[in-house]
Amino acid sequence: MSADALLPLLSRIADALERLAPPPPARPDLSAADAFVWHAAAGKLTPVPVVNHVELDLLQGIGRQRDILLENTSRFARGLPANNALLWGARGMGKSSLVKAVHARVNRDAPGTLALVEIHREDIPTLPALLDILRGSGRRCVLFCDDLSFGTDDGHYKSLKAVLEGGIEGRPANVVFYATSNRRHLMPRDMIDNERSTAINPSEAVEEKVSLSDRFGLWLGFHNCAQDTFFAMVDGYAAAFGLDIPAEELHAQAVEWSVTRGNRSGRVAWQFIQEVAGRLGKPVP
Repeated sequence: MSADALLPLLSRIADALERLAPPPPARPDLSAADAFVWHAAAGKLTPVPVVNHVELDLLQGIGRQRDILLENTSRFARGLPANNALLWGARGMGKSSLVKAVHARVNRDAPGTLALVEIHREDIPTLPALLDILRGSGRRCVLFCDDLSFGTDDGHYKSLKAVLEGGIEGRPANVVFYATSNRRHLMPRDMIDNERSTAINPSEAVEEKVSLSDRFGLWLGFHNCAQDTFFAMVDGYAAAFGLDIPAEELHAQAVEWSVTRGNRSGRVAWQFIQEVAGRLGKPVP
């Protein structure tokens, strides 16, 4: 067959294959809900009709962190410059609860302004694909990763570094990234120490590992709470949910509960209130 005859045949084959190919996936409708979960394997966002959150005013002992994150998020919602935020520190002290509560407060004051988009830590390598979707949505989005950390030989942190600040495209103007972690630098201490002891240039090796946290303009630390703060948490929940029990008795039970848990924190206070409300036959939202 001559080249002149072959070209039209190849063109017809290409047209046929294009017709048989599945259509490109439709972009998700980010106006369908105020929160979404990113499913990396399917490459799609799933709407979350109701976000499980605690009211902002009920979060005790973290007033400074609350005010800073609320101000940053409110500015972002208004289209003003805002920082990525890393909420780090003691477990159970309200890091993820604060992110969800701030999102709810901003949307209460300006309904539908912000979408909260959750990405799981193991899906960090798919961030570029997710950001491409969010960039084209036109809606302002708080991208949220709970319990973010990286272990030895885990190179995923490099993907996050590039996306947050270092890549050519960078973070879209309509997206801000919030993460929670028990670790200030998102890396285990022994991993950082090992870099110091084994690298040819220890300071450069450590800088490579810890520079990820520098991509977050806000560092908000959460620390173990004192007993007075723990009582304030318990009292706040009890008042909000109408639990009719004398303060001295409530505090004595709370101390006993915290001892059995080996910890005082916002999470322990919430679990204690669940127990008390259940005994009293009171529903808790």
